[in-house]
Amino acid sequence: MKAIRVAQYGQPEGFLFEELPSPVPGKGEVLIEVAGSGVNPIDWKVLSGAMKAFIPLQLPYTPGVEVAGRVAALGKGVSRFSVGDEVFGFINIVGGYATEVVASADRLAHRPSRLPALHASGVPAVALTAWQALHEHAQIKAGHRVLIHGAAGGVGSMAVQMARIAGATVVATASAGNHDYLRGLGASQVIDYNQTLFETAVEPVDVVLDLVGGDTQTRSWSVLKPGGVLVSPVSPPDANQAEAAGATGKHFATRSDGAQLEEIAALFETGELVVEVQVLPLSQAEGALRKSSGRHTRGKLVLDASL
Repeated sequence: MKAIRVAQYGQPEGFLFEELPSPVPGKGEVLIEVAGSGVNPIDWKVLSGAMKAFIPLQLPYTPGVEVAGRVAALGKGVSRFSVGDEVFGFINIVGGYATEVVASADRLAHRPSRLPALHASGVPAVALTAWQALHEHAQIKAGHRVLIHGAAGGVGSMAVQMARIAGATVVATASAGNHDYLRGLGASQVIDYNQTLFETAVEPVDVVLDLVGGDTQTRSWSVLKPGGVLVSPVSPPDANQAEAAGATGKHFATRSDGAQLEEIAALFETGELVVEVQVLPLSQAEGALRKSSGRHTRGKLVLDASL
């Protein structure tokens, strides 16, 4: 197998594309022949070294949290999958930028037949983040008004669609070039954050999904209805600001969950969910991480393991 290897923390330069022994699945695990690997902000955050106190890694390591591919071998006790099954999943905090990976079977789901493998490789982490934010933490309901910041990115584009499916009215912030894209996904109102202060253009909302943080999060309290919820996987909401607004702030880390991903897969199978991807070769992981860290990617960046 081949894998991207990071020898030291820092910037995405000097990655090695190495030949390594194929991994062997242990109990409850499967070996996946990887078709594609998703690129996520957590990849360059781990690379920077900023998270090493919380996520200690033995160097060198292989980045990547999500993949799609074909089951090549089964570990002891795996019954949900068979050799040859097409799967996708949020596999771990590292390991995905490779042509083969081992993953726990409970982190995987069957890939929807109408979702190509490269597209599927960009789905698990962002779809689970959006699902958990809206359904578990915000407890979204039909009739809610939802404001989504950073709506054109991977998590945001999933959240716009999931909120629409739940019967909510979706307001999104994004640059002007992404407005038609977001309306096509189901946003009723799209605000250009470069031209308009969103708080001057938004009627009160029940839920804010903050995928930006900083000043954007601080300003969002003013548009929440009393009793509303601000959810952010990016940074913890301020408890004092939440109390002053009569609202609730929630911060969470995404949980890998194969059963939940099967529910999401069903929405792709029916065509209710779609994903837009930009594809780069696995060998160009350095460029993909630099592009991701610019924070202006529409949809998802994915790495083609065959190139």
